[in-house]
Amino acid sequence: MKIQERTGAGAGRSAAPAQPSVGDRLPTPPRERKPALAALAVLLILVGALGVTMLVLQVGNRVEVVKVTKEIQAGESVGDNVTSVMVAADDSINYVKWDQLTTLKTLKAKSTIYSDTVVMGQMFAKKASLPAGKASVGLALKEGTYPADIKAGDLVSAYRVSSTGSGSNSSDSNSGSNGSSSGGALVDGARVSSVAADDDATVSTGNLSITVLVDQADAAALASAAAANQVAIVHVPGN
Repeated sequence: MKIQERTGAGAGRSAAPAQPSVGDRLPTPPRERKPALAALAVLLILVGALGVTMLVLQVGNRVEVVKVTKEIQAGESVGDNVTSVMVAADDSINYVKWDQLTTLKTLKAKSTIYSDTVVMGQMFAKKASLPAGKASVGLALKEGTYPADIKAGDLVSAYRVSSTGSGSNSSDSNSGSNGSSSGGALVDGARVSSVAADDDATVSTGNLSITVLVDQADAAALASAAAANQVAIVHVPGN
């Protein structure tokens, strides 16, 4: 009988550990709120998003402009030596847009423009201006005294040659020719700035009028020989 009573007393007990009373829990500190820090984080996110948006817009906003494909000398037009390229639009840069090419061809370069240069409006003017120390000399050339394929932009040398004629002119021409054989070229490395054939619609004379850009020191001798029809020109390397 005593064994049963003990068993019954043990069966009534719970196996779960006793839970502490509410009064025994440690107090939890209140969560500190930082609204200024949260606002700063939101602001940084917005600024970053705006920067990315502006970058995408700049990359996408491109314009078609003119680039030269051959060196353009001072006083020359670009002619057909151009191609189009796409660049990022920038109102602070005076690009010559591709749809302005027709107008550009009527203008002259103020100074040398090198190949592969994206051109800008300030590089050109309505009238050609001579570089410092240079002079422009016109030559009237007869057939056989110039290369058949001569064109603006070519680099040439000018030589004194005998002109046909009689009397003092012929004598002067011969003496000039003899002088050139010992003195070499009248001008080395003259740049052709313009070429015009002296032909009309019905008669071809074969004569050619060209203008060359030379050093001022060489201009007088070249002009004098040109006036006596004693000039012939040849292509030289460097075009």
